[in-house]
Amino acid sequence: MSSPDAPNGRAVLTAVACYSLWGLMPLLFMAMAHAGFGAPEILAHRAVWSVFVAGALVLVLGQWSAARKVLGDVRTLGWLTLSAALIAINWGVYVWATTHHATLEASLGYYINPLMNIAVGAALFRERMDRWGVAAIALAAVGVAVQTVALGHLPVLSIILALSFCAYGVIRKRVAADAATGLFVECLVLLPFGVALLVWLETHGQGGVGFASMSGLVWALSSGLATVLPLVLFSSAARRLPLSTIGFIQFLAPTLQFAVGVWSGEAFTLLRGVSFAFIWAGAGVFALGAWRRSRVIREAIRESEPA
Repeated sequence: MSSPDAPNGRAVLTAVACYSLWGLMPLLFMAMAHAGFGAPEILAHRAVWSVFVAGALVLVLGQWSAARKVLGDVRTLGWLTLSAALIAINWGVYVWATTHHATLEASLGYYINPLMNIAVGAALFRERMDRWGVAAIALAAVGVAVQTVALGHLPVLSIILALSFCAYGVIRKRVAADAATGLFVECLVLLPFGVALLVWLETHGQGGVGFASMSGLVWALSSGLATVLPLVLFSSAARRLPLSTIGFIQFLAPTLQFAVGVWSGEAFTLLRGVSFAFIWAGAGVFALGAWRRSRVIREAIRESEPA
């Protein structure tokens, strides 16, 4: 019989599937670009079709009443509108990066993100930052500095991706809405903007690929599914796994993004290699610190249990 502290095997596989999908998502956007989609059209289809997938999920989970309650709460709806704007920025930058040979820079952003979460947690939520967190952030800062030298400018895409997703996480942490309901409301907020963008692109001769053929429509629909499915898997895994396990697995996504960037022929110089070495070291320190904290908590719980 497995220990009660042992991670659930199915939940681990679910988390691996989630971060694998996030990590391999650049391949979808690259394929869509090859099929003729521009980055704005991909973003618009992602906003439009995600609402149908998220809506179906809410219905399947029996959370329609919760969604109506959120839509009727002005304060919660306001916060979700702000989080929708942040995730739209994140989606837009990520789609542009993965279709313009900047996947390596995008992966850097998602390596930085969990380290940025540590700093924000300490600053906004008064979460204690131990020496592991300080070391991880310091190594990441050096990595960003080296990346700046390697690129000849600040890694703006990386910073926007990390900041937007970190801010998104802060808002969702404070909003009283579960993952599926919150995502559905966010998609509803973005739906008119996605439709308007599709219309604008069509009238200016820059869109229409998604409706020009059955294959184009399949690509468009897949962007919505690819947006919602990883979040569903994440929500399932996060309820069943300790944060330390999630902390290890989450670096799978930017690692796969990095591999896709190298595979697609993006420039990877020695200086960029040094930069990523510092980022990887920071990620490793972060994961090790999370594992040590989890072990201390488990031992404390075990010692407090009656013999």
